[in-house]
Amino acid sequence: MPAMAIWILRDYDRCSGCRLCEIECSLKHEGRIWPEASRIRIFELVPGINIPHLCAQCSDTPCVKACPKNALYVDEKTGAIKVKVEDCIECGLCIEACPAKIPRILPGKKGVLICDLCDGDPVCVKVCSEFGYNALKVVARDDVNYEYSVYRRHPEEVTKDMVKKIYRLKPEEVI
Repeated sequence: MPAMAIWILRDYDRCSGCRLCEIECSLKHEGRIWPEASRIRIFELVPGINIPHLCAQCSDTPCVKACPKNALYVDEKTGAIKVKVEDCIECGLCIEACPAKIPRILPGKKGVLICDLCDGDPVCVKVCSEFGYNALKVVARDDVNYEYSVYRRHPEEVTKDMVKKIYRLKPEEVI
């Protein structure tokens, strides 16, 4: 693991659903506002409950291991999972291997999309902080036990937990 490895911590209680993170990410990576091509996505499956969803940068890298062309790799500087677009055949095996199904393939876009941590300076975190939401925060990877956390789960599962928490429901009361 690189000495400078970082990770993006999410505070679901603080996400307003403004989607500025999606806009900033698409501007950085695509040069235009294209939220579908953003490496972070905000899911609002229940009104008012917003779930920032992006790569958990798993240390066991199931997506990297699943790639038959070695198009995915771990960056030595940041520890981020990156894509060699020219080698990606868009087979989707990385998506199937990911516990939260985070990598995506978009029509008109070559290669799979996955958060690369903006080479150690994530723009999504910057914009979230600039507007005072602070739902996203850069932390040292060593400071987080993320392997079995909510970050490796689908937004639907996280939303259910948030509904239970906010509305103080018992598990059997949540659909």
